[in-house]
Amino acid sequence: MKAIPYLAARLPQLLGRLLLCALFVTGIATAAQAQTDTTLTKSVVGKRWIVETRDGSVIQGVFLGQTDGGIRLQTDSAGEVVIPHTQIKSTKIVDDSRMRNGEYWFENPNATRYLFSPSAFSLKRGEAYYQNTYLVLNSFNYGITDNITLGGGFELISTFSGTPAFYLTPKATFEINNKWRAGGGLLYMNVIGLEEDFSGLGIGYGIVTYGNTDDNVTLGVGYGFVDDEFSKRPVLNLSGMKRISRRVGLVSENWLVPSDGYYGLISYGVRFMGERLTVDLAFINNGDIAESIAIGVPYVDFVIKFGK
Repeated sequence: MKAIPYLAARLPQLLGRLLLCALFVTGIATAAQAQTDTTLTKSVVGKRWIVETRDGSVIQGVFLGQTDGGIRLQTDSAGEVVIPHTQIKSTKIVDDSRMRNGEYWFENPNATRYLFSPSAFSLKRGEAYYQNTYLVLNSFNYGITDNITLGGGFELISTFSGTPAFYLTPKATFEINNKWRAGGGLLYMNVIGLEEDFSGLGIGYGIVTYGNTDDNVTLGVGYGFVDDEFSKRPVLNLSGMKRISRRVGLVSENWLVPSDGYYGLISYGVRFMGERLTVDLAFINNGDIAESIAIGVPYVDFVIKFGK
C-alpha cells in the first residue's frame, strides 16, 4: 500500500516524461515525412503534368512545386497557375515520349486489337475493355497479368432467339525487345441450345507484332477447327495501324482463309480515339464483294477502356 502514495507523488513527473517522448517521436515522424515529401517534390519538378480538377477541367503544364495553397504549374497559354489541393481530382506525370511538337498524345487505348483480330500488345494487369461491333456483338476483355488477357463475348440477337452464340478469346503475349512482341491465343465459338451435336469451332493462333502501340504491323498464323477436326492448311492474317494525329489513326485487317484454294478478305478504315474510347469506321472487301458494293461492306465498332 505504500506504493500508492509514492506513485501518486511521481505521477506528474512520469506523465511529463511520456509526453516529451511522444512529442519527440512525433517530431521525428513529421520530419521524416517532410523529408520524403521534399524529396518526392524535387524529383518531379520540371516534369510535365496533367491535372484533372473536380469540375472536369484538364490543365497541362510543367510542375514547379507545391505550397499549402496548391500545385504550381507553368502552362503554355496562361503562364504560372496554382491549382488548389481541394480542387484536384487526379494528377499524371507525362512521359516525354508522348509529347509531339508540344502536344500530349495520350496512349492508344485500343492497341491490343485491330478490328477483331489481336495484336501482340496486351492489357496491363487490372485493365479491361468493352467492345461492341454492329451493336450486336459484345466483347469483354480483362488483364489478369501484364501478359495474360482473358476475354469473351456473346451475340445479342441469338441470345434473344433462345440459341445464344458465345465466344472466348484468351491471349498470352511477351516482349522480345523494344520493337518486337509475340504471343498466342484462341478464338473459340459455340452455340447453346442446338439440337444437333456440335462442340464448337475456332482458331488457335500465334502472332508477332513489330512497332509500338501507335504504329505497328502484326502477322498471325493459325489453324481453324470445327468440332474435333482441324484444317490442314493455316489461316493467315496481316494487320496494321498507323496513328496520323492525336485522335486519328488508320487501321487495316486482312485474312487468307483456306477454302478450295485460299479465300481473301481485306479491310481498311479510320480509328477515332479518346483517352478511354475508340470508334472504328471501316470497310471489308474482296473481289466478290466489290462486284456488288465497290467500297466494301461497312464495319463499325466502339471500344471503352476501364482501369488504369
